[in-house]
Amino acid sequence: MVGMDDHRRQLLQFMLAAGLLPSLPLLAATPKLLTRGIPGTTEQLPVVGLGTWRAFDVPRRGRTTREAQAALEALVRFGGRVVDTSPMYGRAEETVGRLGEDLGDKLFVATKIWTTGAAEGKEQLAQSFKHLRRPRLDLVQVHNLLDAGVHLKTLRAEKEAGRVRYIGLTHYRASAHGDLMRWMRNERPDFIQVNYSLQEPEAGAEVLPLAAELGIAVLINRPYAEGQLFDAVKNRSLPRWVREELGCQSWAQAFLKWILAEPAVTCVLTGTRDADHLADGLGAASTPLPTAEQRRRLQALL
Repeated sequence: MVGMDDHRRQLLQFMLAAGLLPSLPLLAATPKLLTRGIPGTTEQLPVVGLGTWRAFDVPRRGRTTREAQAALEALVRFGGRVVDTSPMYGRAEETVGRLGEDLGDKLFVATKIWTTGAAEGKEQLAQSFKHLRRPRLDLVQVHNLLDAGVHLKTLRAEKEAGRVRYIGLTHYRASAHGDLMRWMRNERPDFIQVNYSLQEPEAGAEVLPLAAELGIAVLINRPYAEGQLFDAVKNRSLPRWVREELGCQSWAQAFLKWILAEPAVTCVLTGTRDADHLADGLGAASTPLPTAEQRRRLQALL
């Protein structure tokens, strides 16, 4: 959204959140989001995407469902693609499938296997295809490394059959990074998903450099450390230098740009069903990104 005047940007965000733009085509004036390539391919992904934990565990009807639909439409309207979900997230898979069915290949849909045993994993994957209403899934990840050896065999077979495009491994705790790196070296997945933020920077030491070395795409979860970052800056104005030097209009954009300054990061997932918050986060998918010194200055603000 860098390049829009503030009034127009805020108006568009308000209209999206209010559900006043659901049937309009993509806005030609919306700047193209920054993208990064999936290593080993020619495919590019926008660097900010949508996470669905908690946010998309909603009933089939009602206010929260309308909010989720507005968020998906805002994602596509502003040039985003990546939506990440999991059977672990309650009704989120089914919500993404139902509300995103008409968006087709405008979405890059990622889900996970989160169970033990080969038969159970295959059954869960079959349910994911059903819930997400897609004949082919863009990315399926082994959630939190649970029974990873067994499920990676299933996923490699599905990839060979053309039903899954990419396979990956995930975790959300820094304490699991050692295990994750061992799987990365041994299995060379297409993607990993890991926690990384100003509050949880540990992945920057070894995990992200290893992903770059091995040619593995990286999704980032917990970019705001489950809200801890916003708590740390509560009632504080965004510093002038962050606005002027980095083009940030919010703390959320500053936090995301700190992450995106790491070149190994392919896409950061922001968990929300608020179209306004999502549109604001997508505003971070632009240059300039922080230099090493600016990253240190951002860290010092906490």
